[in-house]
Amino acid sequence: MVGRPAVPEVIWARPERAGRGPRPAFSRADIAAAAVRIADAEGLDAVSMRKVAAELGCGTMSLYNYVPRKEDLYELMLDAVSGGYEFPEPSGDWRADLIALAHQAREMMQCHTWVPRLMSPVYGFSPNALRYLEYSLSCLDGVDARFGEKMELIAMVTSVVTTYVANEIATAERSRSLPWSEEQEHAARTGYLISQIATGKYPRMAAAFAEDPGPIDLDGVFDRALRRVLDSFDR
Repeated sequence: MVGRPAVPEVIWARPERAGRGPRPAFSRADIAAAAVRIADAEGLDAVSMRKVAAELGCGTMSLYNYVPRKEDLYELMLDAVSGGYEFPEPSGDWRADLIALAHQAREMMQCHTWVPRLMSPVYGFSPNALRYLEYSLSCLDGVDARFGEKMELIAMVTSVVTTYVANEIATAERSRSLPWSEEQEHAARTGYLISQIATGKYPRMAAAFAEDPGPIDLDGVFDRALRRVLDSFDR
């Protein structure tokens, strides 16, 4: 395949376009933006080199001169959407700063619902990912811990956000696929749960349901999950 490297290669260490010739017609930003538009509209599985080339108005084979592999395209996409983060001056309250950053990450993933599927350490060292990590570490400047431990905390926070949003997305997608409304689904399942609790077989579940019958405050659950991770790191 044209442009495909025979050895491992990092897309960011590669020139914008391989080989000699006329000035490139497209930038990586153009290619990433086209791929993001497709993923946002049709889902990640719809992203292909052929579709991106069609979106840009070029031939599929010529696109490989810019992006050797589909995995590189994914990395460009993640970096592109990660460019939307805002990095205010750290406040000195590392917990508040990391929570604010986590909320930004959640909003970004909700906007680009394909992102949780691509979250991987493999894609963690693109330009915007490095900016994210550097800022996160700067928020932890006042914390007496090794950098390895700080990186572990950042990874745990990212994992909480990714898992939580992935569940939100899966629930929303399931609801859209059903022939009835979300309210009808909730009513049916709540009715079943109440009937099972009424049998007396689940006294702890009965106590939990009596204490807080719902609805669940998903934003509150998200914040509590984050704070518990941060609590585990506080010394």
